[in-house]
Amino acid sequence: MNKSLRNPLVYILFIFPALLLFFMFFIYPIFSSIYYSFTSWNGVSANPKFIGFSNYLKALGDERFWESAKNNGWFIVFSCFIQVPLIIFFSLLIANVKKLKGLYKTAVFLPSIMSTAVIGILWGFIYEPNIGLLNKLLGLFGIEPLYWLSDEKYAMFSILLTNAWQWTGFYIIMVLAAILSIPRDLDEAAEIDGATRLQRALSITLPLIKPIISVVIMLSIAGAMKAADIVIVMTKGGPAGSTDVLATYMIKYAITNFKYGYGNTIAVLIFIFTLILTALYQLLIARRSERIEY
Repeated sequence: MNKSLRNPLVYILFIFPALLLFFMFFIYPIFSSIYYSFTSWNGVSANPKFIGFSNYLKALGDERFWESAKNNGWFIVFSCFIQVPLIIFFSLLIANVKKLKGLYKTAVFLPSIMSTAVIGILWGFIYEPNIGLLNKLLGLFGIEPLYWLSDEKYAMFSILLTNAWQWTGFYIIMVLAAILSIPRDLDEAAEIDGATRLQRALSITLPLIKPIISVVIMLSIAGAMKAADIVIVMTKGGPAGSTDVLATYMIKYAITNFKYGYGNTIAVLIFIFTLILTALYQLLIARRSERIEY
């Protein structure tokens, strides 16, 4: 047995299946997309036509491409500046609950395990102009019914709210796990010294969970750049393309219009933008969140 473990071939045999799957479903698709992004191809013909950087120039000069990118930006802004503070707030609340903590954790996590299609349909009923719950509540204050998903002024915000509702619970569980792993001695010592609950949260809990908050923000950025399913279910990019994101814009060209070469170009640009954003975040912000040991 010991002789076998000293043989490098044994380790290669163990990691080969994982490497094969990694190559088949990650490395090969990336390089395949990069290759087709330089071609004019309908996805059916045997010989794609090489056209150089024409697809990239077309995308970067396309107003709808940048409108879609701006909507991805709204996802990032909403996640980082509204969703993340709410995640921290509710995590702190649940961490201080004495009874039924498991029930609260289950309740907030439940939307994360539901299908996006189900959530989109559910919130579609909530946003329904005539019988929707939201307009019924607004009607109590004398506000006229709003067309949440068919009005350009409200459609994007409606999708952002629904997306946040789906994923907030998932991140709350992550932050809550970090809070509950902090030794109680630190909090109790501060309480004995006369620190209020707010002071303990700001001076002890938040600094100690900075690394996990950094991870949540980075995951939110990556998730915002690949957002597509919730948009497809709720508005299909409408009205008039006002809720299109880069992924739905890509799908419309690659699948609906059979422009697979241009669709792959958009896919590569999404990949590049995501790399740039996450790298900038890591370099400028995340590096300051040093690992905390206690």
